[in-house]
Amino acid sequence: MSRPARWSARLLPLVLLVLWLAVGGGLGPYAGKLGEVATNDQAAFLPRSAESTRVIEAQRAFRQEETLPALVVWTSPGGAPLGPETRSAATRALASLAGRPGVVGTPSPALPSEDGAALRGVVQLRPDLGEELAPTLGEIDRAASAVPGTTVWLAGPAATQADLSDAFSGIDGLLLAVALVTVLLILLLVYRSVLLPLIIIVGAVLALALACAVVYVLADHDVVRVDGQVQGILSILVIGAATDYALLLAARYREELARLDGERVPAMRAALRRSAGPVTASAATVALALLALLFSDLTNNRALGPVGAIGIVCAVLSTLTFLPAVLVLLGRAAYWPSRPRPSESEGGGHGIWRRVAALVDRAPRKVWAATLAGLLACAAFAPVLESRGVPLDEIFVNDAPSVAAQERLGRHFPGGAGNPAIVIADADTADRVTAAAERVEGVDSAAAVTASGRPGAGAPLVVGGRVRIDVTLTDAADSDAAKATVARLRSSVHAVPGADALVGGYTAQRYDTQRTAERDRMLIVPVVLAVILAILVGLLRSLLTPLLLVATVALNFFATLGVSALVFRYVFGFSGTDSSVPLYGFVFLVALGVDYNIFLMSRVREESLRHGVREGVLRGLTATGGVITSAGVVLAATFAALGVIPLAFLVQIAFIVAFGVLLDTLVVRSLLVPALVRDLGPVAWWPGSLSRRKTGP
Repeated sequence: MSRPARWSARLLPLVLLVLWLAVGGGLGPYAGKLGEVATNDQAAFLPRSAESTRVIEAQRAFRQEETLPALVVWTSPGGAPLGPETRSAATRALASLAGRPGVVGTPSPALPSEDGAALRGVVQLRPDLGEELAPTLGEIDRAASAVPGTTVWLAGPAATQADLSDAFSGIDGLLLAVALVTVLLILLLVYRSVLLPLIIIVGAVLALALACAVVYVLADHDVVRVDGQVQGILSILVIGAATDYALLLAARYREELARLDGERVPAMRAALRRSAGPVTASAATVALALLALLFSDLTNNRALGPVGAIGIVCAVLSTLTFLPAVLVLLGRAAYWPSRPRPSESEGGGHGIWRRVAALVDRAPRKVWAATLAGLLACAAFAPVLESRGVPLDEIFVNDAPSVAAQERLGRHFPGGAGNPAIVIADADTADRVTAAAERVEGVDSAAAVTASGRPGAGAPLVVGGRVRIDVTLTDAADSDAAKATVARLRSSVHAVPGADALVGGYTAQRYDTQRTAERDRMLIVPVVLAVILAILVGLLRSLLTPLLLVATVALNFFATLGVSALVFRYVFGFSGTDSSVPLYGFVFLVALGVDYNIFLMSRVREESLRHGVREGVLRGLTATGGVITSAGVVLAATFAALGVIPLAFLVQIAFIVAFGVLLDTLVVRSLLVPALVRDLGPVAWWPGSLSRRKTGP
């Protein structure tokens, strides 16, 4: 190629490179600004149609504005009873907070526990304090600490929300740094190349910058909702997906460079022609699986759907534009100090994968039977995984002040103190509804809220013909026993004629969230599987092979849940998982697991068309084994970085996805799938044209 022709061919890559660098420079700051439009208010992520959500709407009529309660607990250091003087001092301390910035109304008086060893008061705060919440709680703590001879604890929703905000504070930068350093080290160790890992990392960072900017604009206009969890998952998802897609394209470009003797542009055209389909199909499976979360009735699930899909689109856009531009400009230098070898042009892989292919070829039935038995054994423990929610004392991996305070509260007061179940009913039935609530097993007391805002302190407050009744439960508000009490409470008050009663509150919200999550799994899982199956049928032009691939990744998911159930209980010490964890794990593992099978089987199909079905399986496994395994290790390590956020939900997601990806990469995709396809022969490609070809050339 003449020099003018070479410069002309490299003009487009130069333009693309400049455009992406402009994207990085102009949109990069949005990754740090995304937290400005994020909310960690858990009340914003409740089921839309649940009874507890309707109660929140009804509650607004009983007060001028929404509030966020902070519970103040005083205990004596030695457990001695707190006398009337201490109670009066505590009440004065609470009263001094009236009129302070962020405080709504007049705080309640200090109430003693039955054992006399503790006092409790409630300070209502504005729910939109944001970054001012922690300073406001600090003022409450200083005022309460003025009571002599006591230790002060801050519990309740306000304290929990402050701890959540603290857990996510500054975590986006740390999470991104841990993920990028982990990916860079793995790539350097695996590829022993200096430039290629840096190129891939830069491409992933640019994709993340674009995704964060798009999400920021949409969140700022209330089109999507973002919280700390969604923000963290977005970073990990984009970095992991962009790296996976880049590794596949870079490996194919290396092969084509060797085949075409270093001709950069023709090599990239060939690499894109053979890689764009699998990469696009893989991205489509993940993006559409995430968008299926829009069918969820849980707002946080629906929030992750479009945000995650935006991240995937940005990742594939970077892979198919920025990466080719840089690789064309650098050519063989991108892989320095290693060089593309002629053997790579024939799909030659590492010796390990030639031996794995030989094993699959020699004894396919033994290989798939053994791996299938192992996966089924792991999957047998999947029903052990409890997904009814995480108790309050397990939400945070480390010791959180609000958890310790809630534990002290539970020692001296009824488990549901400060977090009552809330009943909204017709005013004419207030007495009967209250009596019905008090008869329910697990209820400590029930009283109608008065004009002062306190239960049982006078005539009930009637607003629009309705009253609010606060029901204190005997069990901790986040316990399974409390949720069972809410179910019984609903049955009891719903049966009161003419009451039109609704039951809400913190425990009811957890109960409704759990039931909604179960409903979501029944709806979304089939939708995701149908979408993935349709994409695979279109890509592989077969029906049987896509069915096998979907079945194997589903089996991998259940095997992962089985192992996770044992690890969570006996290693991490979790008594259960968040109700959304199984659904998140399914969406990520099934969609990402299909990715690797798409990479493998699209290459197997390509080789089978040229060399026959039997040889196609062996060549496809040998050629893709190294790059797919390294991509799986990188993705697993990237998701494992979520563990730096000290929240049980994200630690559980991190383990499930990391372990599941490794299991899929090293067992399902490397042994089970190739052995099944090898054993079935041409039949595996039924009813496509390959099903009518011979096993050999």
